[in-house]
Amino acid sequence: MNTEPVSSVVFPTPRREDDALSHLPGRLIIMKKRTALAALLLVAACLLAPETAQAAKPKLQVFILAGQSNMVGHANFITIPTLFTAKEPEVRELAKLVFKDGAKVTRAMVDDQIATMIARNDLNQKIRKKEITGEEAIAKARAEIKKLGGEFTAKSNKIKQAFVVSKRVHITSIADRNRRSGPLTVGFGGNRDKIGPELGFGLSIAKKLDAPILLIKTSWGGKSLHYNFRPPSAGTYQLSKKELEGDKVEEIKKNAGLNYRMMNEAVHAVLKDLGKHHPEYDASAGHEMAGFVWFQGFNDQFSPAFRDNYKDNMIAFIKDVRKEYKAPKMPFVIGVMGTGITEEAVGKNAVSVAQREAAKAPEFQGNVASVESYKVYSLDSLAVYKKGWAQHFAEWCVVGSDRPYHYLGSGKFFVRFGNSLGRQMLKLMAD
Repeated sequence: MNTEPVSSVVFPTPRREDDALSHLPGRLIIMKKRTALAALLLVAACLLAPETAQAAKPKLQVFILAGQSNMVGHANFITIPTLFTAKEPEVRELAKLVFKDGAKVTRAMVDDQIATMIARNDLNQKIRKKEITGEEAIAKARAEIKKLGGEFTAKSNKIKQAFVVSKRVHITSIADRNRRSGPLTVGFGGNRDKIGPELGFGLSIAKKLDAPILLIKTSWGGKSLHYNFRPPSAGTYQLSKKELEGDKVEEIKKNAGLNYRMMNEAVHAVLKDLGKHHPEYDASAGHEMAGFVWFQGFNDQFSPAFRDNYKDNMIAFIKDVRKEYKAPKMPFVIGVMGTGITEEAVGKNAVSVAQREAAKAPEFQGNVASVESYKVYSLDSLAVYKKGWAQHFAEWCVVGSDRPYHYLGSGKFFVRFGNSLGRQMLKLMAD
């Protein structure tokens, strides 16, 4: 742990420029004297132009985010304040994205929340192991657990209040069992305490797009592209010898591509009632399918058929999605799996390589791109994990909350990677 007294470490939130839209109101001047018709029309056109521009509302920009568990997101919000103490200035700068102007989160607040959680969990553990016995002692312990639970909730909520709650970016999300809608903030990951890449992505693009933004996230852990998200144009799924010899042949055939279909069903359900999902949606202006973000790959690594066909499946997926939403050039960003951590290891992973190659397909030039996740892997989280996260649990909770295949549950990683995805999306939209 940091040897500096925790009460002296302050995470100040830098001021952020107000990204709210402003408009100059037009004026209608009533002319008292008639002039030549041509001059009158010219003046009227000049006067009405600002009024017309002000009245015209931008289209709702809709982005689809899809994938498996790392799109779900398993980073606890308490790990996000590590942005403030990052060595790199550009990483510290990202605090402007996720924390409110003027909000402060101290290291003491973070450590106090974690210590309360540990104390509560330790008492629960002692009761389960029967280290606390006797009715009176157990009752006393449970009363203390209840008290600590209330304190933990209060401390957590105080920290959560420091995070941005976007007015322009709303999200409707399926993240495994965590299904909810609302303004973009923390809590749209695997549960209401977690984030995935959606937070950094949505807030990043909001800095550049002067329009209401809606994210539709559909993500399920443990799903492959080759089978679960299999696109129609990839053809019929070929069962393995083991599957053919089993007693679930028809079930396997039926469920091939199930998550692809579930994804589209969820997206279309939102598109049918956009006013319900974003308060600034204007039916007269309509909406635009502005982009698609894909972050997946882990479950395609373990079978030759799955990993060897990944490039072709990815290309088919992109084409089918664009056809589904009648958006033939919809910008598409692929998050390259980087759980290998190093450039060398990721470069040897067949799925990661296939993701890069799919993005470079000639037919996708200028509208599909890949973004490397290993480049923003949280190495400080990895250092604590390697020296023994369980033995350094309080220190670990500051920087991580999950296993390496979930990018160590690092909030810093997911904000950084979401921002990287957003920046790449903006580049494609500008081309």
